[in-house]
Amino acid sequence: MALRIEDYALIGDTHTVALVGCDGSIDWLCVPRIDSAACFAALLGDVENGRWLLAPEAEIRATRRRYRNDTLILETEFETATGTCAVIDFMPLGGGEHAVDLVRLVEGRAGEVAMQTELVIRFDYGKTVPWVRKAPDGLTAVAGPEALRLHTPVALEGKNFRTVGSFTVRAGETVPFRLTCFLAYEAEPARMEPDRLLAETTRFWRDWAAQCRVGGPLRDAIVRSLITLKALTYEPAGGIAAAGTTSLPEQIGGTRNWDYRYCWIRDATFTLYAFLLSGLHEEARRWREWLLRAAAGKPSQLQILYGVAGERRIVEEELPWLSGYEGSRPVRIDNAAHEQLQLDVFGELFDVFHVARKFGLPAHDHAWQVEKVLLDHLEGAWELPDQGIWEVRGPPRHFTHSKVMAWVAADRAVKAVERFGREGPVDRWRVLRARIHADVCDKGFDPARNAFVQYYGGKKLDAALLLIPLVGFLPADDPRMIGTVAAIQRELTHDGLVRRYLPEQRVDGLPGSEGTFVTCSFWLVDNLAMLGRYDEARVLFEHLLALRNDVGLLAEQYDPVERRQLGNFPQAFSHVGLINSAHNLTIARGPAKERAEDPA
Repeated sequence: MALRIEDYALIGDTHTVALVGCDGSIDWLCVPRIDSAACFAALLGDVENGRWLLAPEAEIRATRRRYRNDTLILETEFETATGTCAVIDFMPLGGGEHAVDLVRLVEGRAGEVAMQTELVIRFDYGKTVPWVRKAPDGLTAVAGPEALRLHTPVALEGKNFRTVGSFTVRAGETVPFRLTCFLAYEAEPARMEPDRLLAETTRFWRDWAAQCRVGGPLRDAIVRSLITLKALTYEPAGGIAAAGTTSLPEQIGGTRNWDYRYCWIRDATFTLYAFLLSGLHEEARRWREWLLRAAAGKPSQLQILYGVAGERRIVEEELPWLSGYEGSRPVRIDNAAHEQLQLDVFGELFDVFHVARKFGLPAHDHAWQVEKVLLDHLEGAWELPDQGIWEVRGPPRHFTHSKVMAWVAADRAVKAVERFGREGPVDRWRVLRARIHADVCDKGFDPARNAFVQYYGGKKLDAALLLIPLVGFLPADDPRMIGTVAAIQRELTHDGLVRRYLPEQRVDGLPGSEGTFVTCSFWLVDNLAMLGRYDEARVLFEHLLALRNDVGLLAEQYDPVERRQLGNFPQAFSHVGLINSAHNLTIARGPAKERAEDPA
């Protein structure tokens, strides 16, 4: 039986990530190479298509796991009838763009424990079985451009296209394993002692976490989320992947399975605030630089998502040979949503550059030229229907949130002139801003419901409407927003947690249902805080904190009935929401007030 999504923990090296199960298995490792991504493990729980198990042979009495303080080094402790041991998992940094190291140390802590290792190596998302050869201290595996080298003193043997081994670890002993993934036509990376790699990796993460300007009772939750964002960052380019996985389902057994190993522009402003208010100006600067490079070019070709290095060609395909997590099919790689028109990305981009100016990030001479060209295009495009924030695969509509974000673009352009001395046709932009605002208030608000609606002419709600006060379109205490928040709490919540919209709306053109959306629930926390309803906001925030797994990680969604996490994991946007809501509840001017009230 597959482990639950929340039974996994993340390790990474700021180039790629792996997921480690609470049973000692590594079931997902995406290995970057020049033209695509090869996977050592194909999908969570899909044992035949890739796994590395390292666990006691005998029955386990108890399992405990944790991250070492302020690091991404995972300890999983196993207690058996004969003794206790720990598996320490981490990915050293500095291996290079096309080489990945994964180190596993088995540490004896009491008595003795008989251990087993089973390595199932598959490439090309589980499709290719490599040629495996024994080496004096482990093995090598090669398939086309991909190669693995495993260093260990444990004797290994092949069995049914798997590599297995047994050994015993006693108190005070450490048995090392180091798996190196590299390009087969390049030299094997130099061998380094695991103890040295552990010390260097510990030092890197603790030095990095020490830069986080965060204190108070929520410090540990915020820093753990910041470390997760750092792990999802592609260090060479500065892009931040939405998640480290593909095709983990929004409904168990369903078809809503997407590839989230890409960078979404709509996450940009929230991410920037999460970094800046936590003292991480260098990460904020590099994220802004990535956005500027991605957005450069013909405005009509602006995409909603890009590869982690800024790649534009992301052709979605299905992998029929994979059964999917708990039978959730199809398994997809890449993402066709990059071809959609989503007007909200213009607002996100303008807001990012506006926030960067407010916080004093170094300006680019050509950034303002890019912004002016983008706004010229938006002036003729904002009245078009689009696919909206949720990337519906049904017909385009005039989504209220999309129009609000078009207003944000015009508003931030006006403020660039008024507050920061940029040059541009500000009178024309003021007229555009006013037109969009009036249009939204006229067509996106339903007086009979006393609430904003998902799209013009519709009657249904959408959790994205919670962003209206967060971006400054209307004050949180505007009667129309008070009515909208009340309606969302009444119709879109389950156990206090927020759904994006009701599944029976079928707005996305897809069958099935989904869980509550973690980020949307944090948006509700922010709205309650802005309304001065701090007790309600704190109760909901604590409820959301309790949804994290035992090592502090969140997926995209949560099923309050089955009480389990859903969707790709860990989800950057969920952790961004946690960070920003925590700041909103603990500092005088959190991101909600900063973004909405926008002081000069």
